[in-house]
Amino acid sequence: MLDNMPRGTICIEDIEIGMVRSLRKQVTDRDIELFAEVSTDRNPVHLDDAYAQDTIFEGRIAHGMLTAGLVSAVIGEQLPGHGTVYLGQTLKFLAPVRPGDMVLAEVEVIGIDHHKRRVQLDTRCLVNGKPVLKGEATVLAPSAKFD
Repeated sequence: MLDNMPRGTICIEDIEIGMVRSLRKQVTDRDIELFAEVSTDRNPVHLDDAYAQDTIFEGRIAHGMLTAGLVSAVIGEQLPGHGTVYLGQTLKFLAPVRPGDMVLAEVEVIGIDHHKRRVQLDTRCLVNGKPVLKGEATVLAPSAKFD
């Protein structure tokens, strides 16, 4: 690894099939409020208890993309880490995430194209061991070699 490679970054040369990285985060009311502000998605199912109670969710839920952002955090900070370029992501939302839920976001290497520096990742989020989000990402990984 080059001396100027950020700490925690895993270069394409060191990535292996089956590598897994994760993070845990409790989703708070403040997270949901901030996400609504930044995204401008102010759907009342996320922000209004009375409104959300009368929906199929029977209560407020976090934005799906807020949950997906935790996957992005694992990719951008851990696997591969700083210098990674997101090329694509599929997502399937399986269950709602509610304020107060502890989310486990996991990323697992399922494919590597060393020549193109591309890595395929299985991405998932769980709450209490139950999947709430799944998908696949393709990223361009940093390299220890000069191009």
